[in-house]
Amino acid sequence: MTTMLDVARVDELDGIVGALRTWQDDAAPRQLHPGDLGWYWRFGAEATAAAVRTWSRAGRTLAVGLLDGPELLRLAFAPGAERDEELARRLVEDVTRPERGVLPAGTVSVDAPDGALVQGLLAEAGWELGELWTPLRRDLAEPVEDPGVRIEVAGPRQGPVRAAVHRAAFARPTFTDERRNAMAAGSPYADARCLLAYDARGAAVAAVTVWSAGRGRPGLLEPMGVHPEHRGHGYGRAITVAAAAALRALGSSSALVCTPSDNAAAVATYASAGFRRLPEFRDRCRDGDLTHSV
Repeated sequence: MTTMLDVARVDELDGIVGALRTWQDDAAPRQLHPGDLGWYWRFGAEATAAAVRTWSRAGRTLAVGLLDGPELLRLAFAPGAERDEELARRLVEDVTRPERGVLPAGTVSVDAPDGALVQGLLAEAGWELGELWTPLRRDLAEPVEDPGVRIEVAGPRQGPVRAAVHRAAFARPTFTDERRNAMAAGSPYADARCLLAYDARGAAVAAVTVWSAGRGRPGLLEPMGVHPEHRGHGYGRAITVAAAAALRALGSSSALVCTPSDNAAAVATYASAGFRRLPEFRDRCRDGDLTHSV
């Protein structure tokens, strides 16, 4: 049977998020997490659906992709489907040809799990290795230590504070109260928590959002940031430890986070909070002048 490519509809998003949850496994390679869709949901349900692609066969979804920006496709596969040759060849055709409506012409990237057949096929088609990333993981089988600072779960009342810390931490004014509310209205947020860390004088100094994929499955930190006026005092480590504790309380088996490898400060912060570095990985990138066909 033929593999079919589709753009998600809003009424399909909950089912797609549910599938992504079941695909998460500590024994499997890192891949697109339901929390990634949850974080994208800050743009609204319609925009999230427009950014999601699915590949299905005989009514079964085999792969899900999120256009995390117009030039980057991040992928996840159903268990066993990452080595499905017909799926991999169809997917590579779809990302290579702009008329398929996945990636545009020009310089683009694909983030696929390690060991997925699509990785090798993209390399054969001339796609090169891109930016180096470091994933980190903390096992949550044992209780998590106290973070050493006051931590609050940011509900609707603290939503503006959480958004303000994010804007300051990342110097991006786009995470407005409206976008934070849109994120919180999405179905992935039912298994998520926003946390705030406070200093001794009661100022909010750091924030993180954690996303559970369900009991016994790995959870995700996305994003974590410290207010620039309060860096260098251990608040990044504290909020990261609190994030691990929150995911353990939600039933997660582990906590995952990923950061560019050249962000040495972030890697060091996560490591100080008990996260273990996993093997680095790179996206597959197509240069704008590449004209290879599949």
